[in-house]
Amino acid sequence: MAKIKMSVPLVEMDGDEMTRVIWQQIKDILIKPYVELNTEYYDLGLVHREETKDAVTTESALAIKKYGVGVKCATITPNAQRVEEYNLSSMWKSPNGTIRAILDGTVFRAPILVKGIQPYVPGWTSPITMARHAYGDIYRDVEGKVAKGGKATLVIEDENGRREIEIFDFSKSGGIVLGMHNTEKSISSFARCCFNYALDVKQDVWFATKDTISKTYDHTFKDIFAEIYENEYKEKFEKAGIEYFYTLIDDAVARVMRSHGGFIWACKNYDGDVMSDMVATAYGSLAMMTSVLVSPDGNYEYEAAHGTVTRHYYKYLKGEETSTNPVATIFAWSGALRKRGELDGNAELVEFANKLEKATISTIESGYMTGDLVSLFKSDVPAVKLNTEEFIRKIASNL
Repeated sequence: MAKIKMSVPLVEMDGDEMTRVIWQQIKDILIKPYVELNTEYYDLGLVHREETKDAVTTESALAIKKYGVGVKCATITPNAQRVEEYNLSSMWKSPNGTIRAILDGTVFRAPILVKGIQPYVPGWTSPITMARHAYGDIYRDVEGKVAKGGKATLVIEDENGRREIEIFDFSKSGGIVLGMHNTEKSISSFARCCFNYALDVKQDVWFATKDTISKTYDHTFKDIFAEIYENEYKEKFEKAGIEYFYTLIDDAVARVMRSHGGFIWACKNYDGDVMSDMVATAYGSLAMMTSVLVSPDGNYEYEAAHGTVTRHYYKYLKGEETSTNPVATIFAWSGALRKRGELDGNAELVEFANKLEKATISTIESGYMTGDLVSLFKSDVPAVKLNTEEFIRKIASNL
């Protein structure tokens, strides 16, 4: 058969460790036999980020702004151990944080539902979509240690003059201090992205922060959401039969656990990072979660919602068999290919992306899966555990 052509490239961002291995297998086994893959390639593996002093990360984000669609493999955010392991000259920032800061917008994450995979929360009969703010907070923080006898002060200079706010007097003990920020523009974009997405999918929006403790920082998020909703979206929501409400993050957790799903849960950057992992795991597996960053100016970045699977990678390097779940990475590729096809009017590419997802889900439903899903699978057909490549090849035969 003739391969499906792509007139416009999508931005491909390679990554690290086990997901980098899976990335190549997905391309070679599931995509390239059918698609004349057209990508602008960026290597965001930690070795190359070190070689470019992390300039490659910024370049990849700017490429997404140029072409409109990107697909990203999971990457390492180095800690002290990684600095030593990879002999890094700097503890480079999170690539996701850098890319999201450039693109702005909101990360939407939703579980991939499969017949036979029962959620740990039995009441969750519909997917919960996590809407995670993609800019600022601790992902763009500055921090440092303070010696005993020191003092930390927050200095603000604006049109109202200069203000100094004491953070803490470290006269009795040394300690640590952290400063973070956000912008009214980015928070407004976050709110509009959530409300527009809700109108598209006809689902309620729940937004949660901790404004009772953070009476300025978190309260600003709450106020901006409320103002934009009242002035721009209230009538649209009422007409669509959906609602928006705000609640404290701890109250939201309780509500979510008692719910049946089927709504959008909007969170600040860090809250969304943590809660999306919780939701993904409760639905079955971190590797069964889609993730897409939608920017206000219509750019899309698709990725898996999990990390680089370090433990499996070390086994792989020893020649040991691994059974790493590639589903989220497959869906990152299918999501990016579908969006590329939609933007370019390429119906064949859209159809291929849909069939790739259908083949992946039906493979699991017919009893063939990776090890993380075996204990969760409840069906009339027996569960067969496959290693990573066997599972991808099984999907290929289904496709």
